[in-house]
Amino acid sequence: MTDSRAGTPADRPLQVETHGLDVIRDTERKGTPRTLFWPWFGANVSILGLSYGAFALGFGISFQQALAAGVIGIVFSFLLCGFIAVAGKRGSAPTMVLGRAAYGVRGNRLPSAISWMLTVGWETVLVALAAMATATVFDRLGWGGGTGTKIVALVLVGALTVVGGVMGFDLIMRLQTVITVVTGVLTLVYIALVADHVHWSTVSAIPAGSAQEFIGALVFMMTGFGLGWVNAAADYSRYLPRSSSGRGVIGWTAFGASVAPLLLLVFGLLLAGSSERLATAVAADPIGALTTILPTWFLVPFAVVAVLGLVGGAVLDIYSSGLALLSAGLRVPRPVAALLDGVLMIAGSVYIVFFADDFLGPFMGFLTTLGVPIAAWCGIMLADLALRRRDYTEADLYRPDGRYGDIPALPLLLTLTATALGWGLVTNAAADWLDWQGYLLGPLGLGGRSGDWAYANLGVLAALALGFLGTLTLGRARVRAQEQAVSR
Repeated sequence: MTDSRAGTPADRPLQVETHGLDVIRDTERKGTPRTLFWPWFGANVSILGLSYGAFALGFGISFQQALAAGVIGIVFSFLLCGFIAVAGKRGSAPTMVLGRAAYGVRGNRLPSAISWMLTVGWETVLVALAAMATATVFDRLGWGGGTGTKIVALVLVGALTVVGGVMGFDLIMRLQTVITVVTGVLTLVYIALVADHVHWSTVSAIPAGSAQEFIGALVFMMTGFGLGWVNAAADYSRYLPRSSSGRGVIGWTAFGASVAPLLLLVFGLLLAGSSERLATAVAADPIGALTTILPTWFLVPFAVVAVLGLVGGAVLDIYSSGLALLSAGLRVPRPVAALLDGVLMIAGSVYIVFFADDFLGPFMGFLTTLGVPIAAWCGIMLADLALRRRDYTEADLYRPDGRYGDIPALPLLLTLTATALGWGLVTNAAADWLDWQGYLLGPLGLGGRSGDWAYANLGVLAALALGFLGTLTLGRARVRAQEQAVSR
């Protein structure tokens, strides 16, 4: 009997990962589903989770409504990640390669490109927030929080993120374990220090909002959490043995990813609900605003927990964005792809830190706009997985003339149709460049761009449902034909 823990990342010499889009050999597949807890917890234990309390209340809903929207949105969206993570242990390839079974080998380049944009966007936001938080802490300490501090913070955080992305799986797993412990402990200390700023009488007096506002907050929580990770969900489970429990993969992925955001959300709601001034400040500087209620002596530990938590998410994003870029058709080694993404990440972070006037508006617009096609992709992937009775034939994932095809029409048409429907049912008033969205709210009798349903963001749910039901209904014969095909 062999030890399933043998050969885990902590046991192997640290080196640059050479795997790109290739299949992980059975001899390299080690560990148990429980090991998935560490990367997913470490990527989602960020102090940014506290700021989502202010974001949710910003929809005009009560504490109870915001709590329900957050719990449902976080748990449901990370369960979607868990289901897609099962594909990793069944196919031992990156998420966006496994998507070729549903989209075809070259047809899969469309969702790969969208996935790349989403992950690069997320890593950019996280690195920018880390730099802004560092500058705020230095300013409060009187050490100078101006341009020079921001530049140094950007360079250091960006470099740490790029190094993690370039080195790959082993370093990421080790880094996430450290981040999990350090940020988990320091976050609990933060909560204890600011607990006296919670005033339940003020929180409980916040009036309830409408059903439409509740749905808008729910969808925002989904896009801000699990739907921002579904396109990378199998990138880590692909290293597990094929015999690993599917339920274990789902459970440990969802649990590891959800537990920290849920705890942070509850306390974030209590803080934001207790102070309208704090809630407003969070919109401009989501991490830095949280330092205003801290004692001076804890500012440096706070900076550590904030930066490490954000880096934990950014490292996973840059690793997966590199894989998505390769899947979209770029022919370079994986470390080079991660490095290219790092350059774009730093450029985008510079814009956010030094030139953007507002953070929350563009951030929400970014999440919702890319959340629609990602939701459509997620629905198609989930239905495709549900229809399959066998593991993937890995060789055919790389052959346009194999059983999965080259550019099949159905998934691409479903993606485009679901995206068009979704964008027609969302609005982003805070981002001027997205004022063309919401074009179906009027024709469908939902009150137009200024009506009650304008900010419910129904388009994300509609895209998810159409992608799932369309594939489940129309894709069954195609999947059966693939599984019955004779390998060549």
